Amino acid sequence: MALLGSVEPLFAAPPSSGAPSLPAEARRALDAELAAVVADPAMQLASLSVVALRAGQPVYEQALGRRFIGHGALPDKPATPGTLYRIASVSKMMTTLGLMRLVEYGRMDLEADVSRYLGFSLRNPHFPEQAITLRSLLTHTSSLRDDAGYSWPLATSLKDVLLPGGPLFGSGKMWAERAGPGAFFTYCNLAWGVIGTAMEGATGERFDLLMQRLLLQPLGIQAGYHPSTLPPAALGRLATLYRKRTVDTEFWNAQGLWIAQVDDYSVKPPAPPIGIATYVPGSNATPFSPTGGLRISARDMGVVMRMLVNGGMHGATRLFQRATLERMFARQWTTDGAGGNGDTLGGLFNAWGLGNAHFPDRPGMGLVDGGGFAAVGHLGEAYGLRSVFAFDPARGDGLVVLVGGSSADPDLQKGSYSSLARFEERILTALYRYAIVGQRAAT
Repeated sequence: MALLGSVEPLFAAPPSSGAPSLPAEARRALDAELAAVVADPAMQLASLSVVALRAGQPVYEQALGRRFIGHGALPDKPATPGTLYRIASVSKMMTTLGLMRLVEYGRMDLEADVSRYLGFSLRNPHFPEQAITLRSLLTHTSSLRDDAGYSWPLATSLKDVLLPGGPLFGSGKMWAERAGPGAFFTYCNLAWGVIGTAMEGATGERFDLLMQRLLLQPLGIQAGYHPSTLPPAALGRLATLYRKRTVDTEFWNAQGLWIAQVDDYSVKPPAPPIGIATYVPGSNATPFSPTGGLRISARDMGVVMRMLVNGGMHGATRLFQRATLERMFARQWTTDGAGGNGDTLGGLFNAWGLGNAHFPDRPGMGLVDGGGFAAVGHLGEAYGLRSVFAFDPARGDGLVVLVGGSSADPDLQKGSYSSLARFEERILTALYRYAIVGQRAAT
């Protein structure tokens, strides 16, 4: 594994305020380009919500399509900048921010054996002498694997899943046999279930409530890790995620109806997770989905991004020390290009920090056509949703993209310069050219 810590500060001085608003002509052009992507007959999008930051300030937001599709039986509901989406794996970066606050408080240690917080000895049985640390979990090098699943009911203890001899250990597919902790990058959702559970163990607080206290409430954000906990106003703005395929299958029909995949509460409200009333924090946080379950709007993701590019400041309040964010977003792993130190999943993951992906400004690794946008952040994909949270810490520029579903299999329309879907490339490049590059030229 290539460990590359930052030599120079990753975050520049706080960006100056007063970034110019997007000129009307550029706004119209960008609106039209995004609308064309959403309505593309070859790959229609159920909904789209985007935000662009320039020099730390929001310069553009837009929402297109429908957050709920009633098929004539119920009224359609349009997407708005305040529409909440289940943002999939971008949730991992948000979870990491909560964790880093606990690190700042001295409640958790990135280098400590995570067993300290779990209440049992967590070891890969094939490498029993090697401790698993929060750092290895955050960098996807813990040797945990998703092959045996990564979410279980609240009544299940992670101890029963992860320990050899446990009633749910099975054949032990959750552990790598040939690569011990720290040796090999393999993207792992289960790691975030362990992280969330460890956060509970360190604090005695339920994960979703803990994240409210550590991150969401201080930022003034209405968001949550389970729909049943959302305030009524926020629940009313929650997007249903769609595909033009049947649920949990691969049978697509691009000419057919949009089919709800998750978060359809048009008939009955969301029910709390079974067993939540008697749940003991620190036993199994996976039902709250630290790995992918945060419901939040693009606009509020922009609030998080502004705090980050301003070095931890939210208005006049310091939420993070700058050094904490430097540590979190410093490079920890870079692919060797040959697969010897990690699995890039077809070029999707090329470099990594602590709980965040890096997108170097290099051919095949960047997010925008033609380059110029070296970024950190995270991607997400689940239930039809595609999400992007990416920002340039030095310049304070950033892009948020939430797509509520596609009419055809995105894997059939690969990108032209990256491992993203082609519609993601088109959205990101349009946002970057009109809202960031155009603005930079104007100033």
